[in-house]
Amino acid sequence: MTPMELNGNIAIIGYGLGAIGPGIGVGLIFAAVIQGTARQPEARGAMMGTAWIGMALTEALAMIGIALAFVFAGQ
Repeated sequence: MTPMELNGNIAIIGYGLGAIGPGIGVGLIFAAVIQGTARQPEARGAMMGTAWIGMALTEALAMIGIALAFVFAGQ
């Protein structure tokens, strides 16, 4: 094995890059909720419910990404 040989799989690098999107998405969701609560405090409950649903959908993308990384790593 030469020192410049790449060990591992490129799918793991792809997942690492793909995990950046959901991380940014969750940050944007809750930043919007914080701004909305600051502007209209009485609407906090409705915004938080929507934010949790949005966060769950955003995190589902990360879970799909790690599943696909394992699928592609096995090939």
